[in-house]
Amino acid sequence: MKVILKEDVKGLGTKESLVNVSDGYARNYLIPKGLAVEATSANMNVMKSKKEAEKAKKDRELAQAKELAEKLKDVVVVIKAKAGENGKLFGSITGKDISDYLKKNHKFDIDKKKIALPDSIKALGTYEAEVKLYSGVSTKLTVKIEQGE
Repeated sequence: MKVILKEDVKGLGTKESLVNVSDGYARNYLIPKGLAVEATSANMNVMKSKKEAEKAKKDRELAQAKELAEKLKDVVVVIKAKAGENGKLFGSITGKDISDYLKKNHKFDIDKKKIALPDSIKALGTYEAEVKLYSGVSTKLTVKIEQGE
């Protein structure tokens, strides 16, 4: 019997996949527990439309990420921080500080986890941070740390 899985089933398949199982396994376990539905033509059409909608959503997210990457490419983040005489900061600059700056000054809402710094910034100077916007879409961001209040 062919069934469409509604959830991931260990050893059988992943969600929204079409699998062939024995009649007893389908009728006595998968269907009653809500793990699968019978693969009728109506259910197949529902599965296809869900997959198409999901693909369209991913394409839209990818396009938005590429557009944001183009905008971020030219942005220079300038953060003023307290530093000692030798240029060493009191504290450090992290992805959260950069994320807050972008949100406040440029209206870009980027999660701090998506900003990859080589190391936390602990001295004055110019650094480069990588912003991973989407799977396969990333851009470089220039971060300038200057002496501040």
